Formats: sequence, C-alpha cells, structure tokens
Amino acid sequence: MRSLGLVILMVGGFVFLSSGQEQRENLVPNGSFEAYSSTPLGWFYTGADFTRVVKFWESPTAASPDVYGPKVFVPSQWKDKGFGEAAVHDGKSMVGLTLYGCEGGKPHCREYVQIQLTEPLVIGQRYALSFWTTHLPRSMRINNLGAAFVHHRISSPLDEALHLRPQVAAAQVIECENGAWHQVEATFTADSVMSYLILGNFATDAETEAKRCSSGDHLPYAYYYIDDVVMQKLPPILEVPVPANDLSRLTLTVGETFALHNIYFDHDRADFMPRSYRELNTLVDIMKKHATMRIEVKGHTDSVGTDAYNYQLSLARARAVVEYLHQHGIDPSRTEYSGYGSRMPLDSNTTETGRQKNRRVEFLVLEN
Repeated sequence: MRSLGLVILMVGGFVFLSSGQEQRENLVPNGSFEAYSSTPLGWFYTGADFTRVVKFWESPTAASPDVYGPKVFVPSQWKDKGFGEAAVHDGKSMVGLTLYGCEGGKPHCREYVQIQLTEPLVIGQRYALSFWTTHLPRSMRINNLGAAFVHHRISSPLDEALHLRPQVAAAQVIECENGAWHQVEATFTADSVMSYLILGNFATDAETEAKRCSSGDHLPYAYYYIDDVVMQKLPPILEVPVPANDLSRLTLTVGETFALHNIYFDHDRADFMPRSYRELNTLVDIMKKHATMRIEVKGHTDSVGTDAYNYQLSLARARAVVEYLHQHGIDPSRTEYSGYGSRMPLDSNTTETGRQKNRRVEFLVLEN
C-alpha cells in the first residue's frame, strides 16, 4: 500500500502530507462508513437510497453512490462485472463511486458523497485530509479523484456533475493492481469557513486523464471504492470562533423565542449530527446557570413530505432536544416540547436555501 500524490491547487493552499502524522480527532463522522441509519437490504438506485442508509453521509445529487457491507446484495448483472468483489480497506463497509464515463453515455456517470464536518473550517488552521481508494478491476483508471469543501449543503434533485473547484485532486492516474489500496492524502491551510466535505471527480471527462485496464474486457467508465476518510487539525490548534448569535451571548427574556442555530439532524431522522453537541451543551450550561428557567422546545420542518409526516418529524426532533437536556441533568419539569411541521415557515419552501431556514429547532422561554 502506498500514498498517492495530489495536485496542488491555489484554493486552500494544499501541500503534500508526509506519512506518520500524529493521530488526532477525526473531523469526519463515520469516516469508515461502518454506521448505518437503516438496514441496507439491497442495491441502490437513487441518491436518496444511499442517504437513507449510511449514517451522516449523503448523496448531494440524484446519482446513487453504493455502499458495500453486511446485508448488501449486489444484483447479478453488476456482480458479473466484479462489483463488490473488492475487500474493504478496514472494518466491514466501504462506498463505491462512478467517476468517469459521461461522454460514453453512462447513467450516473458522476457520483459523490457529502458529509458535514464536526466543526467548520477555521481560517488559518492547518489540516490533514486522507482517504483510501481502490478501483473495480475492469474499471478505467483516472486521475482527478479528490475533495471539495463547500459552506452550504448541496442537495440537487438531478443526476448531474458538480462543477466545483476542488481544493484537492489526484494529479496522477490512480492505478491499483491486484486489489491494492492507495492512500490519497494532503495537508492544507483553510482560507475560508466551510462546513461540508464532498468526495468525487469534479472535472469533465475531457479534463480527466483515463487509461484502460490491461485486460481486453474493460468497462468504459471509472468506478472507485473509498474507505477510511480522515481529517484532522495539525498543531498549532486554533479554536472555532464563537459566533455573534451564540446562545451564551444572548439575553434570554421570558416570552421570546430563540433559534438553536447549530442543531443538525441526520437525514429525515431525529438523530443528532455530531456538529450539534456544542450547541446542546451550551443550552445545558445555560439552564444549569439559571436554575428556575423553563422552556418549550419547538420543532419545524420544510414542506417536503406530507403534513402528518412533517408533524411527527418535527415533534421527534423537539423531543430529542428535550431528552438530551434530561440526560444531562435538567429536570423534566423544566421542559416542554411541541412539533409544528411546516406550518410556520420563515422563508419560501420553493428554494433549498429557504427550506434549510425552515428546518429548524427553537425554544420559547416560559420562565426565567
């Protein structure tokens, strides 16, 4: 197993990473794809299928990344092409992406996986990013597999290529003979605040160098497996700046409603994304400091889905916040919770930006 060099792009100031970096907290939750939100009972045909199954990860488009692990059964027509034969790099699960083949007319010719980092990038902080990859034996071999950071979550209803400028892209064609895994790794200094990491090929087929496999029975597209994604801060460690709207900076007045700006949930679930715990712990500290404070936690959704579903989801998310408070020492008599579904939007539900604003949890101060 060897490391693969990356092209150095001006965006983000990436440089090569030497091996043997000290292990630190991984800012990529579920970086080895071992945790599932629901049981993967079969093959994936849409991006929503992948998003539903793999905990914290999602497909940012309608294209369908694949997960390989326990209880995943590859259909015979794909198994005959070698899909799923590769051994995982570590653990029991990995993902697979189609990265090349648009000009050949392949459906889902660009697939990506997206994850919210456990904290946003800090400007001036140095980071190390790495992941392991190998390709389908009959696959085309390509370069340009890499990573792009974005501020807002991408959610496209189309099976389309993402025309992003990646901060990292493999300069050389990634060739993995006999099932060997290669590590793609780099260090960089953040020059802007970004919250999401996307892996894939952000170049066109024409911009991508491609080689056929040595066998004459090659496939006209590139398909790569990915495992063990790790991103870590490198010394000196810079802390995430406290935002102006942080709960600890607000005066909480009886009768006023306050947004929990940094509470995030797994897709269509009431499970917290790891980014949420800082905000939740701040609320716990505030309620311990103000021992007589009582609050009502309110859940809201966008308009996607039925009214009944949205009500239940909003109620479950509000309840999850209250249960977290109880688990961390806040007496249940000091909390109430309600779900409002999509009935109280802050913005239009016709755009993704508006829907993101409408998917929220807030609390009303009842007593102080």
